[in-house]
Amino acid sequence: MYAFLTGPMLWLSFAICILGCAWRVYKYVKGLSWQLDRVPYGKYPDLALKGALKSIFHWLIPFASCSWQAKPVFAAAFFLLHIGLIIVPLFLYAHIMIVAERFGVSWPNMPNGLADVLTILSIAAGVFILLRRFALSEVRIITTRHDLMIMAISLAPLVTGFVAAHQAGEGNGWLLAHIVTGEIWLIAVPFTKLSHAVLFFCSRAQIGIDFGVKRGGQRGSGIVW
Repeated sequence: MYAFLTGPMLWLSFAICILGCAWRVYKYVKGLSWQLDRVPYGKYPDLALKGALKSIFHWLIPFASCSWQAKPVFAAAFFLLHIGLIIVPLFLYAHIMIVAERFGVSWPNMPNGLADVLTILSIAAGVFILLRRFALSEVRIITTRHDLMIMAISLAPLVTGFVAAHQAGEGNGWLLAHIVTGEIWLIAVPFTKLSHAVLFFCSRAQIGIDFGVKRGGQRGSGIVW
């Protein structure tokens, strides 16, 4: 089972995730209006690129945008959750070893102690965001079962991975559960709201271009969107 999950199933999960995300990006770009969106992008390419990069950069940096600054606690939880979901898996020693065995490539890993701390903080951040959905009426009213499912899919690999990391042996149930939940997460990305992993860059670029080209945002020194 372990060999299958870290072999053919892992290949299939990555393939579905990558191809599915590429399709979502294609559909996003194709859906842009020539009259409202893509015409100014092509006519002012320098301003368009500057606006796109500026918007993406400010939203990738904690507290760099006005929206992050307006909700600092939520912003901190948001970034901690995504560090656990993206940064930790990329630089975890066990994951790098699997990739090296299956695909023949590797890169430097983070210390296991640091990975444990970041994972715990990420799980706590996810629980906070989940509780916030029920505590704040303005968030609760737009929360659906889909949102709860997405949070469960996101937190499951973190919880199972943390427990599995402190147990020995390839055949233990927690390790298999971690692999399965991780692959479910990969497969779910293109088909759920998790697709924001790639669509974030599309939407932020579009908003940055809109403000930078069509609304004169490049004349200012700061960023307000």
